[in-house]
Amino acid sequence: MEKFSKEQRSKIMRAIRSTNTKDEVRLAKALWSLGYRYRKNNKTVFGKPDLTFKQLKIAIFVDSEFFHGKDWEDRKKPQTNTEFWQKKIERNIQRDVEVTNYLESQNWKVIRFWSHEIEKKLEDCIDIIQQEIALRKKQN
Repeated sequence: MEKFSKEQRSKIMRAIRSTNTKDEVRLAKALWSLGYRYRKNNKTVFGKPDLTFKQLKIAIFVDSEFFHGKDWEDRKKPQTNTEFWQKKIERNIQRDVEVTNYLESQNWKVIRFWSHEIEKKLEDCIDIIQQEIALRKKQN
């Protein structure tokens, strides 16, 4: 049985952001406060990464666990509109692979974090990014 009415469910789904999510903003603010300058949702980079360091060819994505299919095979699937969600999430997973493969073929470093990693281990995520920035700067 559905917990929410159709109108309530629609309102909830409309409130879900595709850019500037809480965890994207948290990561961006942390990097900015450390003096790093980046572009957000850069449309000139394939896949429109959440953050880019274009000169260094670093693309950062913050993926939500549900919409990007974390542990999709083992996860409890949505009980309503099952076919729609199955196709949507599986296509998102496939697109993530395609974007990563393309960017890497163009010598980009792709860094992907799950939202909960930003929420729980922000410092570790920042360290990963700083290490890659240092490595790329050394190579240039």
